[in-house]
Amino acid sequence: MTTFTIAIGSDHAGFHTKEAIKAALLSTGHSVRDFGTDSDIACDYPDFIRPVAEAVARGEYQRGIVLGGSGNGEAMVANRIRGIRCGLCWNEQTAIWSRAHNDANVLSLGARTVSQELALTIVRVWLATPFEGGRHLLRIRKIDDPGAV
Repeated sequence: MTTFTIAIGSDHAGFHTKEAIKAALLSTGHSVRDFGTDSDIACDYPDFIRPVAEAVARGEYQRGIVLGGSGNGEAMVANRIRGIRCGLCWNEQTAIWSRAHNDANVLSLGARTVSQELALTIVRVWLATPFEGGRHLLRIRKIDDPGAV
């Protein structure tokens, strides 16, 4: 099994699921840095999601995982950072496609839209799925720098 350095962050809605994911990641040998939040007290998700995405974009972590109520706002924040390809996933198949087709380096999850058990499965599948390259490589290049292709 490949292990990764992973940055993780959530807002209050994703806190409990983040804690479960973090424990599972650590128990399987991954290195994890938690960017917060540290409770389920209401907070603003950009305060915790942007630092995760920035750390991944700088190369300090190989992957990032962000969580909120729906995961939508978290994906939007992460995708504002150059070099980040954040996929919002809600089942195993979307996790596979985000990695295999889009080479996603950040995973967004909605703690109010998927069960904690499913979230753990999505994370496991997402981390295990390699990028297929091939026909998808040109598309990734167009995402990262549309003028260069």
